Amino acid sequence: MFLADKASDDGSGIWCSKNTIALFTSLSKSTVKRIINDFLKEGILAETGKRPNNHGYTVEYCICLDHVTQLPSVYACVNQRGSIMNSVHDEPQRGVIVNPQEGLSRTPNHPSTILQPPTREREEAVEEVDIEFEKAWLAYPEDRRRNQKSCREAFGSAIKLGASPDSIVRAVLNYQKITDGYTRSKVKFSDNWFKNVDWQQFIVKDAIDEFKTNQAFEASLPKCAEWVRKVDSKCHIISSHQIKAMLGAGMITQTQVILAGLESKI
Repeated sequence: MFLADKASDDGSGIWCSKNTIALFTSLSKSTVKRIINDFLKEGILAETGKRPNNHGYTVEYCICLDHVTQLPSVYACVNQRGSIMNSVHDEPQRGVIVNPQEGLSRTPNHPSTILQPPTREREEAVEEVDIEFEKAWLAYPEDRRRNQKSCREAFGSAIKLGASPDSIVRAVLNYQKITDGYTRSKVKFSDNWFKNVDWQQFIVKDAIDEFKTNQAFEASLPKCAEWVRKVDSKCHIISSHQIKAMLGAGMITQTQVILAGLESKI
């Protein structure tokens, strides 16, 4: 029903991530994957393409209406006595039930419709999220912790949408670091901090810093390779990581590294 709600009238244009489906259907991501794979095998769904996103791509699906219309109908109208009658009438009903049937031998709620307990995989996933949340909760300054339940729910929602638990924990630590010594009137309590997704700005900053660091690292390699080839006196400041990167890129040879006196860093 969720996929049908997202589809166009012709069944096409379904491109929501499995994390989003899991969030709105209250299912685990593994269950969503299994059901979609079953639908694909049965011909109910078909992959029609891929749409790029920040994490790679999202698969676009289409509901195969021709196949769906061939499935047996399960729609029925249940009267007050529990018997099933045809939901289509040739004439308007006049408030009289003609030829009422006997009630069902068992209740409509067949045991197969009873929700099954969570699988071990789902229990382990929930337990893992709880462990990661405890790390974030304990990292938050103690005098600013408030409403642990709502914080846990916001944390779980963020994980379902694709956020990394480690990145949120690092964001908490960074927030604690930059606000250390602030008065209570100038900081946020934990429930508002998680609810307003304030951790996201720290994750973005970390990503930008990492990108700049990687750019600086890549930019340093040509100069370092030149020092190695010339056995320059500055070779001693070259790191082992830089040497391995230059060797991997073919910018220098192992012999040149040895001649520069850097064999201990290989």
